[in-house]
Amino acid sequence: MFDYLIVGAGFAGSVLAERLASQLNRKVLIIDRRNHIAGNAYDHYNEEGVLVHKYGPHIFHTNSKEVFEYLSRFTAWRPYEHRVLASVDGQLVPIPINLDTINKLYGLNLTAFDVDGFFKSVAEEVLPVRTSEDVVVSRVGRELYEKFFRNYTRKQWGMDPSELDKSVTSRVPVRTNRDDRYFTDTYQAMPLHGYTAMFEKLLAHPNIKIMLNTDYHEILGLIPFREMVYTGPVDEYFGFKYGKLRYRSLEFRHETLDKSVHLPAAVVNYPNEHAYTRITEFKYLTGQQHPKTSIVYEYPQAEGDPYYPVPRPENAAIYNKYKKLADATPGVYFVGRLATYKYYNMDQVVAQALTLFRKIAELERSELLDSVKKPRPNGSKQHGAELNIGKSGYGEAV
Repeated sequence: MFDYLIVGAGFAGSVLAERLASQLNRKVLIIDRRNHIAGNAYDHYNEEGVLVHKYGPHIFHTNSKEVFEYLSRFTAWRPYEHRVLASVDGQLVPIPINLDTINKLYGLNLTAFDVDGFFKSVAEEVLPVRTSEDVVVSRVGRELYEKFFRNYTRKQWGMDPSELDKSVTSRVPVRTNRDDRYFTDTYQAMPLHGYTAMFEKLLAHPNIKIMLNTDYHEILGLIPFREMVYTGPVDEYFGFKYGKLRYRSLEFRHETLDKSVHLPAAVVNYPNEHAYTRITEFKYLTGQQHPKTSIVYEYPQAEGDPYYPVPRPENAAIYNKYKKLADATPGVYFVGRLATYKYYNMDQVVAQALTLFRKIAELERSELLDSVKKPRPNGSKQHGAELNIGKSGYGEAV
């Protein structure tokens, strides 16, 4: 008898498994359809011995001291600041757009004081700002929007930015200085020995059992458990009752090259001239020393593994129906990207899982106190059978 069945061995499921096992001494079974742990963060050594990220680059960054210190229990870190170039007009220029981007692109010699005026001179007033196009055009004008954002977004999402919610491009900053780091978070680092090695330590507690190549439907009724933590697609859990939620997927084409380095930066974006959106070279991320190097091309797809929820009002409306079902489902916790139909960075998923754990721990403490005050002569019911504890989206991202 397991206390918890956890569906999905990515960040959300693995963090909760570790916390429940180590802090509450609960017996946990964690399962995954795939043949590996670590979810989309899974990395491995390829046939040439190069450490690669199977599902595209995963760059860890966070402003949360709690998240960083928690994960530091399971990995040492390699300091790493991510940098990205964009191929525009036959040149490779920094992205996010900064002072050097403008000077190189237009052959100018602006200073940090000048470039702010430049952006103001080309920006178009858009009121109210509703779409991804509105966000960019109101910041940097239509020409830069066309060069850097429009076609990239079309490839990534299969829709024009004018059809997408403003949240898609609101995440991308514009800088008036020469800071060419992609992220500016307080903590920026990569797991020293890779993500999979970190997950192996996360799940090493003796109270945790792991089953891979397993769909949770296969074990329902066969392996007893008290409660479930579900990190899979919420629409699938409810049998697509209200229809399928839309996602964008990716096809990854990996190549290993007989050279020590290939790209001038970890990632090069291709907004315009190719079917793929970007190329990543993993040795920049991992710091591995190897005579060969490995790269991956990313081709956005309409079908395939669900990666990016499509931010459209009709999709939000469908999700809200599923959320009501999730909130009313006893004994099941819905957590993570797929279960809450929201794009999260890795650190945000960890923060959400830690927040949910605290709620579970508080529920268990309250239930224990109630059982001491009011002992049941016929024995306790299974936890969750008497409480409406199915919740979705615990904890806002930090």
